[in-house]
Amino acid sequence: QVQLVESGGDLVQPGGSLRLSCAASGSIVGISVMGWYRQAPGKQRELVATISNSGAPNYADSVKGRLTISRDNSKNTVYLQMNSVKPEDTAVYYCYLYWRWREYWGQGTQVTVSS
Repeated sequence: QVQLVESGGDLVQPGGSLRLSCAASGSIVGISVMGWYRQAPGKQRELVATISNSGAPNYADSVKGRLTISRDNSKNTVYLQMNSVKPEDTAVYYCYLYWRWREYWGQGTQVTVSS
């Protein structure tokens, strides 16, 4: 059974930076997509960014140029570097994995952008 464990959520001031990490347990072999979604209070969960095992990224328009996704396949880990954060980035961030025709989700990590 694959498990995803997120870390890095915190309180950060507007304009600041933060890095989220998510490690998948087990050996993820073959084609997979890892990424991040987020859910703000009272809103639906939305895509932030995904990345294939070949390294091709995909971003939501609202985060392009500010957030950067990357992954280390040797560690089954995906990262989200958040720069120039805004109050509207406040949300619970969920790690995502699509592998062997199944979806896996982490439990979420809280990011709060506030002065």
